[in-house]
Amino acid sequence: EKKMTRLDEIRELMGAIWPVLKRALRSGQILRPQCELEEPHPDILCEYDVEIPLSDGTHATANVFRSRTAADRDEKVPAILCAHPYDNHLIPALGKTPLGGPPQQYRMIPQAGRPTFSTLTSWEAPDPNFWIPAGYALVNMNMPGYANSGGKPTLFSPQQNEAFAEGIDWIGARDWCTGKVGLNGVSYLAISQYAVAAGQTTRGVPTCLRAVCPWEGITNLYHDLFFEGGVREKGFPVFWWHTEVRPTINCSLEEFIESEGLRPQEIAEIHPFYDDYWKEKTPDLDAIELPMLVCASFSDQGLHTRGSFRAFRRARSSEKWVYTHRDLKWDAYYSREVEKLTRDFFDCFLKDERENGFLDRAPVRLEVRASRDAIHEVREEREWPLARTDYQQLFLPGRGQRLGTQPESEGNELCYHARSGELRFQYIFDRDTELSGYLKLSLWVEARSTNESRAAPDDMVLFIGVDKLDRAGSRVPFFGSVGNHADLMSRGLIAASRRALDESQSEPWEPVLTGEKEEKLQPGEIVRLEIPLNPTSTFFAEGEGLRLMIAPNEIVASPPFAKDNDCNRGLHVIHVGPEQPSHLLIPVIPGRP
Repeated sequence: EKKMTRLDEIRELMGAIWPVLKRALRSGQILRPQCELEEPHPDILCEYDVEIPLSDGTHATANVFRSRTAADRDEKVPAILCAHPYDNHLIPALGKTPLGGPPQQYRMIPQAGRPTFSTLTSWEAPDPNFWIPAGYALVNMNMPGYANSGGKPTLFSPQQNEAFAEGIDWIGARDWCTGKVGLNGVSYLAISQYAVAAGQTTRGVPTCLRAVCPWEGITNLYHDLFFEGGVREKGFPVFWWHTEVRPTINCSLEEFIESEGLRPQEIAEIHPFYDDYWKEKTPDLDAIELPMLVCASFSDQGLHTRGSFRAFRRARSSEKWVYTHRDLKWDAYYSREVEKLTRDFFDCFLKDERENGFLDRAPVRLEVRASRDAIHEVREEREWPLARTDYQQLFLPGRGQRLGTQPESEGNELCYHARSGELRFQYIFDRDTELSGYLKLSLWVEARSTNESRAAPDDMVLFIGVDKLDRAGSRVPFFGSVGNHADLMSRGLIAASRRALDESQSEPWEPVLTGEKEEKLQPGEIVRLEIPLNPTSTFFAEGEGLRLMIAPNEIVASPPFAKDNDCNRGLHVIHVGPEQPSHLLIPVIPGRP
């Protein structure tokens, strides 16, 4: 294996980070980070680098924030805990962030507003300024092998689960703690919660763990990120490695590779199928019985959206709630509304304040969006997806661009060039309509060569986009992942060779791919693709419409994400008609009685 040189790493980094950096330079965000910092509350007692002993003889380090007043009075308080590989020293209060400002991500990734948090707050972590006055201790833990924690660095591993579980019970046993611990945090800080909540450790569910609040986190690394739709993601792992993981490991690159096996950007090449490597890193959501408040946004497509909804649906807990929103994750997470919501949740289950009104909340807080900047309605629902959903089929036409409510009476073919073509169709709603739930595209496809002397392509990657159109036919933008301000209403993709379905997990409205095998296309072969699109909750006024797009390339760029579509060549052919009724399935919500 060729060893990567420093020059190779620089090239790799610039390829992934340049689109994000260029956007930040143009906006001036590099020098004017999009957030507001507050000074620490004067009652906060900061204890840095507290060593948490681990059973393997090493230790993890944590920053522990407590109330000075409570400490002086020997009062016990419950603890909120998060764990991650991002180095809890990277906070303005310690002077470890760029120019003494917020964590570096706020200089690169656009926000919608200006989230506010204290100088004690690390990337995507709970804010001590909120939780300490609320009557909690807050513990920010470095995973083993990162920053100044001992041990070997790994990612999403059983070893991390073990360390996190031990850390939870060690914190719960401190003389200042009531013995009750809750988990909270965004992205990696959410993902790390699932396995310990499911008891996938040698100690089972930690004794002191009482409730979890995973705020937007993928639940299947393979299907949610590295191979969404069976298509390899080659941009985000590079960006994530160089900007957030590599700088915080406590060892050399060679030692990291010896410990973890490979760098994130190499995982997909070495493990192209859903094998034991991926399964070991997949939490058993069905085993989660703890009270859970999960956030699932409609604006993190291609990253956390699908996995967050999956966590809510599959957790076995009888006490579970989901908070949905259309915004960017950091704006929502640090908002006053969400802080109050999460405090009420933890007050209920960590302080036993069962009469505080939280248990009266409906399981689903549904935010129906009209556009990127406009909310149509916020309401309570009993389940997700909604039981009253009327799934309707919109069929692709044999000619023209209008989706129809009936399949074509005669067979036909729709073609586009597999390098630069595109198909577009639209549908206008003749009455006010809400689409809330899962969309699915069913296509009968064929790959053809444009040159008779060349063999037909044996694979094809299709990108699917669904836009909202206003009454003038103009595109309505939405927020998307990693600061995207002009995303599609819903998106999806698929590699035809990875079309095999997991029948045990699939629903009529959500196909689930196995990812375990490859079925190359044969010359002239027509195959059916069941393509899952990201869930949505969107309102259409009478006269507004949707536009369906099918293309061989990403329809709306969303850096640093980049998909591998090198197999695309020749022609992509979509078959329509009575025998091959290619159609879009949409989740229409009837008006309430």
